[in-house]
Amino acid sequence: MIIDSHCHLDYDSLYNDLDDVINRAKENNVDYLLTISTNLTSFEKIKTIINKYKNIYGTLGIHPHEADKFINLNSSLIIKHHNKNKKIIGIGETGLDYYYENSKKENQRKIFSEHLNAANLLNLPTIVHSRNAEDDTFELINDEIKRPNLKVLIHCFTGSLKFAKKLLDLGCFISLSGIITFKNSSDLVNTVKYIPMDRLLVETDSPYLSPVPFRGKINEPSFLKFTVKKLAEIKKISQDEVEKITTNNFFKLFNIN
Repeated sequence: MIIDSHCHLDYDSLYNDLDDVINRAKENNVDYLLTISTNLTSFEKIKTIINKYKNIYGTLGIHPHEADKFINLNSSLIIKHHNKNKKIIGIGETGLDYYYENSKKENQRKIFSEHLNAANLLNLPTIVHSRNAEDDTFELINDEIKRPNLKVLIHCFTGSLKFAKKLLDLGCFISLSGIITFKNSSDLVNTVKYIPMDRLLVETDSPYLSPVPFRGKINEPSFLKFTVKKLAEIKKISQDEVEKITTNNFFKLFNIN
C-alpha cells in the first residue's frame, strides 16, 4: 500500500476525471490520498471530494502565492473554517516561496505563522512549501518548535543537505516527489541518502511534477509507484519496505489508526 501524501485533486485536470483518477490509483496500489488546499475556494471543493471518497483526506490552508489575497486571515479564522471536520487532517499548504514571490515576503511570513499557530492549537501537522527560502522557513518553524503540538511536514523537498539536517533536528518529516526521478536531481538524491527512512513520506504533487517516464505530462496519484521505485533504489531497500515505512510514517504523523 502506498499513500500519496500531497496531491491537488480539486484542480480541473484531475477533478473533471476524478472517478477514473481514483480507480487508476487503486489499480497501482495507491490506497489513500491527501488532497491539499491552496485557498478557501479549493477548500470547498476538497470538502466535497473527501465526503464522496472514503480513502481521501484533506487539508485547509493558503498557499504562499495567495498570501496577499488573504492577509487578514489569522489562526482563529483558520480554526473556524476547519470546523472540526475529522477528514481534514492537516493545515496547509502554507510556507514561503521567494522564487516566484507572487505575494510579498512579509505577507507570506505572517500567513505562515498564523498557519503554524492554528495547526498547533488543532494538534494537526502543518504542510509546508519552501522554495528559495530556507533560512526564513527554518527560522519561523524554529520559533514555533517550543509549542507542544507542533508537527511539520516539508512537502516536495528539494532543499540542501544543510537545510535537511536542520529540519530533522527540529523533528520535521520530509516528503519526496517525482523530482527524485529527474536526471538533473543528483544533489537532491545525495541529500535523500542522508534522510532516515522513519522521517520520509512520498507524494505526487499532482497534477504537477510527473516522474520519469511521464515527465512533462499531467501527473496523477497512480504515478507515485515510480517515485517509490526510485526511493527504493536510492536507499537500497525493497519497494515493499519503502511502501510499508512511508505508509506507517503517514499514519503516525497524521494520527490515523
